[in-house]
Amino acid sequence: MAFKFTTIAAQPSFAITTDTVELAITQLGGHMAPVTFYRDTTSPIQPYYISSWQGEDIKEIRGSALEPLRGDFFCCPFGAGRYRGINYPSHGEPASAKWSFVESKREAWGVRLRMSLVSKLGSGEYHKHLFLRNGQNVVYSQNKIIGFSGPMNFSHHATLAMPEEQRSVHITTSPFAFGMTFPIAPGRAAAGEYYHLAINQKFKRLTRVPTIFKDPPIADCSSMPGPRGYRDLFAVFCKPGEGVAWTTAVFENRGFLWFSLKDPRQMPETQFWADNRGRYGPPWNGRNNCLGIEDGCSYLATGPAMSIRSNPVSRAGIPTFVRLSPKRPLVVNHIQGVVKVPPGFRRVKNVRFEPGRVTFVAVNGKRATTLVQHEFVFAGESDAALEGLRTHHSISIERS
Repeated sequence: MAFKFTTIAAQPSFAITTDTVELAITQLGGHMAPVTFYRDTTSPIQPYYISSWQGEDIKEIRGSALEPLRGDFFCCPFGAGRYRGINYPSHGEPASAKWSFVESKREAWGVRLRMSLVSKLGSGEYHKHLFLRNGQNVVYSQNKIIGFSGPMNFSHHATLAMPEEQRSVHITTSPFAFGMTFPIAPGRAAAGEYYHLAINQKFKRLTRVPTIFKDPPIADCSSMPGPRGYRDLFAVFCKPGEGVAWTTAVFENRGFLWFSLKDPRQMPETQFWADNRGRYGPPWNGRNNCLGIEDGCSYLATGPAMSIRSNPVSRAGIPTFVRLSPKRPLVVNHIQGVVKVPPGFRRVKNVRFEPGRVTFVAVNGKRATTLVQHEFVFAGESDAALEGLRTHHSISIERS
């Protein structure tokens, strides 16, 4: 059997495996976690966050994206709110409704899983296709939006579990045009939510993001977890270009890096959700420590209305929504994976792409190379990019 249906962390889930990866995705909301990379080794890695309230009966979150909250999921829209007569739930139907199994197939090169969701808010449907390649520690995902019309914003919502050691996870992205903090207050003290970054401020570097304080007036958001007791949202927007855009998170004390790869023309935004016990109302209850790294096309997670109308990002020439057409499905290809890194590999300086492989180069020159069919992000509906990849061990570490 190419998949199994099981319950993991209180959520009915579909699970698929290869020699190197075991992946589970929830039936409710299509949330992808846990994912075990390097499952064939003595030191497997599970980078994704699973919310602490799983198994608790919290009626306020039933049927919402918070109920299964974990790992990566697809948001359409990204955020919530009323638009064109429809009240969209937080992060849309794909993140909170019940998905149906379509098929799972094991082939010579790996395994695939397909799911679907018929919309109750419109005339369209969503398809989700996951691919695991033998010998690789990579997840290839394809989300397809079919039958809808009009403007809409969207995003992936990859969420990583953070260690307790402050500033021990180091973030680097491909070059970006500018960054921006959330345009409205992301939390209210009266609701038990606290933020420390300034509102609606642009920045040029992750190491220098404005705060609400005079001391310190600037925060280094390139290393996480940040200060305890706050939750913040900020984003970076890609420079125009046709190459693969990337984000890396190096877990310094655990010897690995997590990465995402995307087409920057389709998904120019990467929003970061940094929450280190900054929310005290239910279901959070001051126990949440995670980092969202969310690739999409949106004006941060402000919802459809603010993303579709003119905003500071769109006025800078960067799209914050797409136009859906029933004549042409929107196909969103995305890659996430994990690479073990050598001792002393602390922060990525740059990423080198070769056919069928990627090399991550640290600031000190150390390298880690992994097999990954990065061409997939530009492949549209075709999965032919996966078929040509030769099968052998997924990791090669150069020690220098």
